[in-house]
Amino acid sequence: MSPDFGDMGDHQTSNMPSKTKSPQKQLSHYDASGAARMVDVSAKQSTRRTATASAFVELSPAVLAALPQNPKGNPLEVARFAGIQAAKRTSELIPMCHPLPLTHVDIEAAVVSNGVSIRATAATTAQTGVEMEALTAATIAALTVYDMTKALDKSIVIRSIQLEKKSGGKSGDYKRGK
Repeated sequence: MSPDFGDMGDHQTSNMPSKTKSPQKQLSHYDASGAARMVDVSAKQSTRRTATASAFVELSPAVLAALPQNPKGNPLEVARFAGIQAAKRTSELIPMCHPLPLTHVDIEAAVVSNGVSIRATAATTAQTGVEMEALTAATIAALTVYDMTKALDKSIVIRSIQLEKKSGGKSGDYKRGK
């Protein structure tokens, strides 16, 4: 019996590129036969690239009130360190990611009315972007907040992991709309 994950979308739709040419953009991590591959970026120009991602950790009022007394240490500071470390190790976690020389990583974690808001920014001068590094940093920072507070509540929810903005590269700048 398979687990019930609720409505996870249309399972009939494939993310694999079709073998026929279409006017839509093709996914870059597939070759002509549909096999996954690491994109060759060796011919691309190295440029400054930045990306910012965010995540949200929904916490109960009781957990929020207990944050300053956490016996494991300050969850927001530990999450900040974890996010920085995660950004630096993204290519070890995501199979088709290129290892990048990161020039900057910043994690901001702030207590808000119903949880912890996380914002991760990564920068490099390289041949490919840092979106995955920023997304990985935000995700691991959120998971660290969960780890630091799970003894108080197992119903913590991590949500809204998303790219907020990016700059540089062939595809240009992007900023999430409101």
